[in-house]
Amino acid sequence: MRFLLDAEQRAFAGSLDAMLTAADTPSVVREWSRGEHASGRALWSRVADAGVFALAVPEVHEGLGVRPVELAVAFVELGRHAVPGPLVETVAAAALLAGLPDPGPAKRLLPALAAGDTMATLAWRTPYALDGDVAATRLALTAEGLRLAPGHGPVRASLDPARRLTPLDPGGELLGTDLPTAEALVRARLATAAQALGVGLALLDRTVAHVGQRTQFGVPVGSFQAVKHRLADAKVALEFARPLLFGAALTMDPADVAAAKVTACEAAYATARTALQLHGAIGYTAEYDLSLWLTKARVLRTAWGGPQECRAEVLSGGARRW
Repeated sequence: MRFLLDAEQRAFAGSLDAMLTAADTPSVVREWSRGEHASGRALWSRVADAGVFALAVPEVHEGLGVRPVELAVAFVELGRHAVPGPLVETVAAAALLAGLPDPGPAKRLLPALAAGDTMATLAWRTPYALDGDVAATRLALTAEGLRLAPGHGPVRASLDPARRLTPLDPGGELLGTDLPTAEALVRARLATAAQALGVGLALLDRTVAHVGQRTQFGVPVGSFQAVKHRLADAKVALEFARPLLFGAALTMDPADVAAAKVTACEAAYATARTALQLHGAIGYTAEYDLSLWLTKARVLRTAWGGPQECRAEVLSGGARRW
């Protein structure tokens, strides 16, 4: 089966790519890592104006309706350009709010999320949430239910400097207890898989360009057969993940999404290792832009369920089907 984007979806991806290229996202990421959010907020607004967050919000709450395929298309581009912020958390938060039995919280919070007027973050059964210092809607999934956290603690360091972890204050308004956690997890994993695929594609493109310019023994490094093999392996792994991603976006079956997540994240992680090796010593420096994607590939691998958890979901889903 071939999963090809239609003309409208390709145009959507192209417009996002052009907008994010013009935005110089590496400088935005570095400012975000230092806690300087002005450029990141401006970029968030432009992403929202393109309709990205509205793709996760039902029409009744001023969104475009939940459209997983288009959401995956968008998140591939967000990952390709290393856009910072609680992107996946906003998608998961929208799923939780939209599925609450009481429509009040969704009616109050979702229109602003769809429009990009506010950011949402989510502590998923942990005291820590991503970018709680900048997100206005801080949700905490606890044993009691979904709460709107009243504040946050100091920012904690992360492997990826752009992923700023903040402990959320306990208490706050209880929004609901009967929560669609399974649906929220599936959407979060799909968005993470798409983001990881974009990260892997960016790493591959940058590495191909680098080995074409770097010379050894008077010839480009990229002309060496061993280098070609490493890059070919990375390309095959990423292209194998692509149809799994869009196939999962069509079915939204938990096992399909878990398979797409583990495949895309493992491909991106393997590509990161290849990129680091082929760049040599410069690849280890934080000042070199490649590091912005290297660290992201590592953290996305375990976000919203690591390889072991996702593989277990795939196996259990196959058992249910048979």
